[in-house]
Amino acid sequence: MSAVAANRVSVIMNHLSSSAAHPAGLLANQVAIVTGAGQGIGGATALLFGKEGASVVVSDLDATKGEEVAKEIIQNGGKAIAVPGDVTDPTFAERVVAEAIKAFGKINIIVNNAGYTFDAMLHKTSDKQFQMMFDVHNVAPFRILRAAAPHMRVKDGEPRSIVNISSTSGIHGNVGQANYSTAKAGIVGFTKTVAKEWGAFGVRCNAVAFGYIDTRMTRAKENGVFIVVDGQKVALGIPMGSQKSAAAGPPAAVFADTPLKRAGHIDEAAGSILLLCSPFASYITGHTLEVTGGKGI
Repeated sequence: MSAVAANRVSVIMNHLSSSAAHPAGLLANQVAIVTGAGQGIGGATALLFGKEGASVVVSDLDATKGEEVAKEIIQNGGKAIAVPGDVTDPTFAERVVAEAIKAFGKINIIVNNAGYTFDAMLHKTSDKQFQMMFDVHNVAPFRILRAAAPHMRVKDGEPRSIVNISSTSGIHGNVGQANYSTAKAGIVGFTKTVAKEWGAFGVRCNAVAFGYIDTRMTRAKENGVFIVVDGQKVALGIPMGSQKSAAAGPPAAVFADTPLKRAGHIDEAAGSILLLCSPFASYITGHTLEVTGGKGI
């Protein structure tokens, strides 16, 4: 057994042990960058990573929300910094990597989570609307990994892992999401390529394709939630048809083909990301994990 494999087995066994000899968590002494970490799946992931011993670089477009998550990690006894910014800004990738190195000296984990939807039927989708999905879901992760390469492609025996967030829309397609589905499908190919290129350095790269997770992107569009991207207001959510329907939440029919008959919680989503970054997944790379409550099987 290699020294790296032996170390990971030791971490697992200590974590499972009832002894207090290893209270530091599955990600002890690791440094993680999580984008889109001010709320939702990214926020839950950052908080969970902090509880599992990682020093977390919390990045979000909303500076206030990112600071709040970083503060909560610190209040819970963890280590974190907030690095606000727009992942589509050409200067962002170099900056977030530089801040991570300045604060913690290394990078072990990158979670490319930042993103949003900008839905329309294909024949009504503008060039800009289509391109915006590529910019946030494909170009931004590419730039971040490229900037982090000197700190990830190193043979020092430390675990290193990347998780790119895809979607079942990228696997099965979805009505009204030609732009989003195409971008999320691209994440799958990108993930496999990174796994092949960086595997020799011990870097694992996986993706998670989420189904219906209860976030602002899956709640009713009638709630009026939006973000501003490049000066343009983008409404988030799924049309429910009326304010009454919106208040009632998604109709039961939405979960008719989901064996678990419910939406996923952000903590469950975060758990799947932690799984892929943990020693339990030390021989998993290039994989796209579908987290859907069974939908699509």
